[in-house]
Amino acid sequence: MTMTITKAGKSAANTNTLPDADSDEFVRIGEMAKKYGVTLRTLRFYEDKGLLNPKRDGATRLYTRRDNVRLKLILLGRKVGFSLRDVKQMIDLYDPTGSNAKQLRLALDKSEKQLARLNKQRALIDEAIGDLSGAMAVVRKMLAERSSQSGAAS
Repeated sequence: MTMTITKAGKSAANTNTLPDADSDEFVRIGEMAKKYGVTLRTLRFYEDKGLLNPKRDGATRLYTRRDNVRLKLILLGRKVGFSLRDVKQMIDLYDPTGSNAKQLRLALDKSEKQLARLNKQRALIDEAIGDLSGAMAVVRKMLAERSSQSGAAS
């Protein structure tokens, strides 16, 4: 099998089709890290956790379009607050030949629960912002009063 190593920005990485795990086009770890704004250590960590499975050419890690899609999903999952364990559960249920109904149901269930957690966090943050803003207004008023009193005493 001959391997074609491409730059991350070329058309193979920009297609809208689902990745082909047996694709002949690969991206090296440095290009993958740069493309997604992650460290090499992060990619190795995701590999250790079984989230990514790059092909190897000696010590060189070569990522397929499938790995690209998986990394996008991992990063999206982390961005919205899913644990890596949750992300792995959802990704591992993908079956390219099936309906993926089980995967979709699990993703929807986990997403609904995460959305509820995020909404609760937002409510707590909004309350904290209100409390802090109120306290700052009191301090500003106290400073203004003291400033006007010291100005009148001069």
